[in-house]
Amino acid sequence: MAERSFVNEVKKLHLQEGEVFTGEGILAVTKALLESGVNYVAGYQGAPISHLMDVLADAQDILTDYGIRFENSASEATAAATLSASVNYPLRGAITFKSTVGTNVASDALANLASGGVKGGALIIVGEDYGEGSSIMQERSHAFAMKSQIWLLDPRPNLTSIVNAVKSGFELSEASNTPVMLQIGIRSCHLHGQFVASDNKRAVYSLNDALENPQRDIDRIVLPPASFLHEQEKINQRWPAATRFIKENQLNEFFGKDNEHIGIVLQGGCYNNVIRALEKLGFSDIFGDVQVPLYVLNVTYPLVDEEFEEFCRDKDGILIIEQGQPNFIEQNVANIFAQYEVTTQLHGKDFLPQAGEYNTATLIDGISTFFEKYGLIKEETSIEQDLSIPVMEVVPEKVETFEPDSSPEPLDQLVHARPPGFCTGCPERPIFTAIKLLEKEIGPSHISADIGCHLFSILPPFNLGNTTMGYGLGGAGVSAFHAESSKRAIAVMGDGGFWHNGLTSGIANSVFNKSDHVTIVVDNRYTAATGGQDVLSSVATNETRSTGHDIEEAVKGVGVQWVKSVEKTYDLKKMVGTLREALTTKKSGPKVLIAQGECMLNKQRREKRQIRKDIAKGLRSVRERFGVDPDTCTGDRSCIRLSGCPSLSIAPNPDPLKKEPVTTVLNSCVGCGLCGEISHAAILCPSFYRARIITNPSRLEVFAHGVQTKIIGWLQSQYQRKLSRIAK
Repeated sequence: MAERSFVNEVKKLHLQEGEVFTGEGILAVTKALLESGVNYVAGYQGAPISHLMDVLADAQDILTDYGIRFENSASEATAAATLSASVNYPLRGAITFKSTVGTNVASDALANLASGGVKGGALIIVGEDYGEGSSIMQERSHAFAMKSQIWLLDPRPNLTSIVNAVKSGFELSEASNTPVMLQIGIRSCHLHGQFVASDNKRAVYSLNDALENPQRDIDRIVLPPASFLHEQEKINQRWPAATRFIKENQLNEFFGKDNEHIGIVLQGGCYNNVIRALEKLGFSDIFGDVQVPLYVLNVTYPLVDEEFEEFCRDKDGILIIEQGQPNFIEQNVANIFAQYEVTTQLHGKDFLPQAGEYNTATLIDGISTFFEKYGLIKEETSIEQDLSIPVMEVVPEKVETFEPDSSPEPLDQLVHARPPGFCTGCPERPIFTAIKLLEKEIGPSHISADIGCHLFSILPPFNLGNTTMGYGLGGAGVSAFHAESSKRAIAVMGDGGFWHNGLTSGIANSVFNKSDHVTIVVDNRYTAATGGQDVLSSVATNETRSTGHDIEEAVKGVGVQWVKSVEKTYDLKKMVGTLREALTTKKSGPKVLIAQGECMLNKQRREKRQIRKDIAKGLRSVRERFGVDPDTCTGDRSCIRLSGCPSLSIAPNPDPLKKEPVTTVLNSCVGCGLCGEISHAAILCPSFYRARIITNPSRLEVFAHGVQTKIIGWLQSQYQRKLSRIAK
């Protein structure tokens, strides 16, 4: 169950020639694929293109109508290998995944694909996870494109440009027999806009045609001596064909005046922010009518030497706007200048930050410094001016500085840090609560973390986890920790990472090498971290995929002898006991503990929808939640320290003789019961209580509630009488 449904939105994919498409970036990409006549699409979810996979899944019927095969790939490597269908046949295919981690996982397949080349168009749509919206290490796809000589598209962030880039990507791939990479950032994925649609196309050459007429070309297989010839083919044939196609089809764009003595060269993805910066500086309006020459690189690799030579001719200086590092484009342009003996001064990272995302404020600072150097504006001059007057003929009076207001106190002292953490009721929280409780008995253990929600355990209040190496690599991360010791190392991975590559690189590897560590597989029934998509072990019925496959059986299948499952992670007593056994048993060999509990977000999505329907029909509905008796609570707050649940907070102590605040449960409580379990398992206090909220109760329940209320009221009145006697 994905976190977002596109069942209604995918109806727009039926739009025909001349109709206006209005919607989100990822929907536009899907429509562009249909208009391009693709044969197959594959991919692996991950920000910022998780929802693209969800769109494709919800558009399964439409894809089938056009004979398109859609694969939810087991990993990015699986998706990349799918493009091999385009090597020998004129089949168009696209894959999608998160970059750069997904690109790294797929690197072997992509390198082989780029070496042998393709006959049909092969498009790699990567979610460029760079900048403030990123959740990973800060790297760029550009390096991989250069390394394997895969052409890299970076279209301007508007739907028309993105759709054109998809279509041009297939054509460029076929014109140069090279796979093409299309990078789109989080803003491009989720921006809303319009474009004029075209008719969807069924591929002329079908998958059935390929199956009925198998072909092979040994020169396309990466084996000597063909592999040596591939490098020469890339340089002497494919590269010239690509640059020729880019130039002839004007994939890069030029804006603004063409006779001024300065110019700006920018990545297509930076266009919107650059226009905003120029508008604030008075050199553009909000619609992009710029007063300075712009050279927009919708294709950032390869660069077209002739276009650069033409753009820079007679200019005193140009500014390269390329966010991130290394400055690949700037270095490439410097080489072009040297070859063509261009005397134009080259600027880039000397005026702009070496690293980090280029937001509007950053660009204003860098561009204004560049303009000052070449006399377009003077220092401390105003950006306010009449754009109806030619900008180059006017020297504004004052440049406005864009700095945050000074504060008497540092920001980190004014605003409390809010690190990411587990959702309310997350079934993974009790796993790490159990580890913290066991630490009191056997001491701390080395823990190899993994990519996924469970990685939040490295932060307070748990402070667990020593390293993380990649998705599904939690088990591999402890492979060196095998020695005669009284302790065992712990590896953690989710069910998504397990099926991604953890089964082989972690579990099977530990069997083969006779490791003795403990692996905890967090089975929350979905790839929860990427939006709740189904995996092999999901229990939900999926009409287009095969689910319900048991993790325990798979683990036993590769030879693990000690395997145990905890069916309900909220059962803290069982969770602690099973984990204690795994860490202390005398039995050697790898040990796998499968901790099961449905992702609470997905559970709430499913149950709340059903509850609303039941209430509307007048049916009985029960919801549980927990609370704390403020008169009983001692203010110890161990329940908070051992769970970190967002629904647990503190409140003033009702007892005037006690200063220590007490624990309270907020209305966000989903009734998982962990707080009460902790109180019992850690032998803390009996202040927690469980309440049932019943909507549309039965007559018997209404009667019983009335009786209980009267009894409680009578007991309370007796208590008050006793207090009044004491007071007298």
